[in-house]
Amino acid sequence: MDNFYLQKDEPVRGCLLALREIILKQDENISASLKYGMPFFCYKGKMFCYLWVHKKLHQPYIGIVEGKNLEHPMLIIEKRARMKIMLFEADKDLPIETIEDILQQTIKLYKSGIVKVG
Repeated sequence: MDNFYLQKDEPVRGCLLALREIILKQDENISASLKYGMPFFCYKGKMFCYLWVHKKLHQPYIGIVEGKNLEHPMLIIEKRARMKIMLFEADKDLPIETIEDILQQTIKLYKSGIVKVG
């Protein structure tokens, strides 16, 4: 999985690594793995979110798997039915409180049973 991060140039690499740390510290039930060639994060084994770089905008982002269940001005649906993404400018400070708020809202979907956990 480290290869994914190492292949990226700065400042994108640093941004993705910071996002990884923010995601992992949200809950002890979040684990990281590599799926579909990208860093994926699972909550109790259920796909939760992932990291990627937008092909056109070249900006790193967090993809929220169950984003359709969330409303937040930073979440963009684009042409997806289920997922929403949160884009970041790699050379700017991350809005950590906002990221944590959205991730905590997403965790609540799993804890409340709106999203079934395996």
